[in-house]
Amino acid sequence: MPEITLDHLRRYAVARTLFPPTTLLRAIRRLGFVQADPIRAPARAQDLTLRHRVKDYRAGDLESRYTKLAIEEDCLVNYGFLPREHLALMHPRQARRAWDADTQRKAADVLAYVREHGPVHPRQVDLHLAHGRVKNNWGGSGNASTRLLDGLHYRGMLRVAQRDNGTRVYEAVAHAPADDSAAARAQRAAALIELVVRKYAPLPATSLTYLVRLLGYGAPHLSAQTQAALKLAREELASCRIDGCTWYWPADENPASRKHAPDTEVRLLAPFDPLVWDRRRFELLWGWTYKFEAYTPAPRRQFGYYALPLLWHERVIGWANVTNAAGGLQASFGYAGAKPRDAAFRAALDDELQRMAQFLAGR
Repeated sequence: MPEITLDHLRRYAVARTLFPPTTLLRAIRRLGFVQADPIRAPARAQDLTLRHRVKDYRAGDLESRYTKLAIEEDCLVNYGFLPREHLALMHPRQARRAWDADTQRKAADVLAYVREHGPVHPRQVDLHLAHGRVKNNWGGSGNASTRLLDGLHYRGMLRVAQRDNGTRVYEAVAHAPADDSAAARAQRAAALIELVVRKYAPLPATSLTYLVRLLGYGAPHLSAQTQAALKLAREELASCRIDGCTWYWPADENPASRKHAPDTEVRLLAPFDPLVWDRRRFELLWGWTYKFEAYTPAPRRQFGYYALPLLWHERVIGWANVTNAAGGLQASFGYAGAKPRDAAFRAALDDELQRMAQFLAGR
């Protein structure tokens, strides 16, 4: 293998995740995990991610087809959608913090109700059990019944059966008992690390460590095993060192391969697209800092409420804020450097905006 350069890693990072569009299930299996986010600006992050990787994908297709596919809403390094077969790596999940006796009693009542009546909407549970309201993680308040449903889902006793206008509808589920031997736990931990590496490679060493720490969300009961598996992974993964930074990727892939040649399309990416999710890697590969500012006060925003990174060839060169109003698609752009002036870029950008409009039009 020739000496790996940063140019190799850029082209490799783009090519390996922006694979030729395929079916929805195959795309999710190829990605391994699709991060979810409720904000629609102009569409949810999961839809914006999948539109580049699924043939003729339209906003809302994932939600409308969810019940027909072997996929689940669940946690990995964050919350999203993943192939059903990955659940066995994390379930039965043991939460880091045990419920107190009162919460356990209430959760048991909720679980019994869902088993008897499910699939159920959180509103239905709240009307029947009336647990009141609790503070949420953002300083506001929400229904205690919804919090209990979410907790039961996290612990593997419920699954998301479908969505009702974006709200999770739950039904009871029972995961098969896991082999709890030391060897089996180590094997699951290694498989989880392989999953995140194949999704996010090439990874700077610091990002690899961070991702393994985030696996404590999806598999908190395997934290010791994932830390041990990380040490082995560093030895087994392919790697190189560029400008003082060590990079890792799967040993069976070659970043210098000519097959990673970039195409000529412009793409507007979701803020959580695997190509741009890792902000450390983003800055190393493209030389500027991108920020997600939806929760930043408007006067302090540099990029906008929901800036979509703008990819051209193998470089992220700027960002766009896109709205879809009655008058049609509206987009404003910013650039990390000089705006490209050639006709090829303008034509490719127009094509991408047309694809975005078709995607947002739905079925």
